Amino acid sequence: MVRIKNRYLVVNYLYPHGNGQSNNKDLPGALEFHQPTPDDFHEGRLITAIRNGVTELFGDYGLGMVSTSLKVNYHSTATSTSIIRCPQKHFEMVWAALTFMTRLPKPIDVPVVIKVVRVSGTIRKAEEDVIRRAKELVLRAKTGDSRPGDDQILRDVVKTVAKRRENEVLLGDEEEEAEESESD
Repeated sequence: MVRIKNRYLVVNYLYPHGNGQSNNKDLPGALEFHQPTPDDFHEGRLITAIRNGVTELFGDYGLGMVSTSLKVNYHSTATSTSIIRCPQKHFEMVWAALTFMTRLPKPIDVPVVIKVVRVSGTIRKAEEDVIRRAKELVLRAKTGDSRPGDDQILRDVVKTVAKRRENEVLLGDEEEEAEESESD
C-alpha cells in the first residue's frame, strides 16, 4: 500500500489598502495590514482561485498534478489565515499561484498580498503554527509593538506590486494604441 504524502501551507492574507469592510485609520501598526478577511471569501472561492492561478501559470498539466489532493483544511476570516493541503511533489505550484494573486476573486475584488508563512509535513505542526502566530498578533496589537522592519518590508512589496501593475496598464495602453494605428 502506498501512502499519499502531502504538504500543508500556512497562509496569511494581508490587506495593504484595507479590506473594504473597515476604514479605521486608528489601528495600531501591527493591525494595519492584518485585518479580517471579508466574509464572502470562503473555502470554495479560495480553491477556485488557486486552481485558476495554477492553470494560468502551469496549464492543464499543473492543474492535474495539484488537484489530486488540493483542499482547504482550515480557513479563518477573523485571523485572515488558511491551511491548504496540497501534494508533496507539487506544493511549489500552489505556492506560486498564491504568490501571484494580487486581488481576491471577483465578487470581492479587494487588493491582497498572500504570504505563505510556513510549509509543514503534518497538519498538527501547521495548526500549532497558526495558534502561535495568532497569539503573537494579539500580543503585538495589545502592546502596540511591531517587529523591526515588518511594516517596511510589506510596504516595499506593495510598492513593487503597484509599480508592476502601473507598467502593465501602460504597456496595455501602448499596445492598444499601436493596434489602432496599424488598423488605420
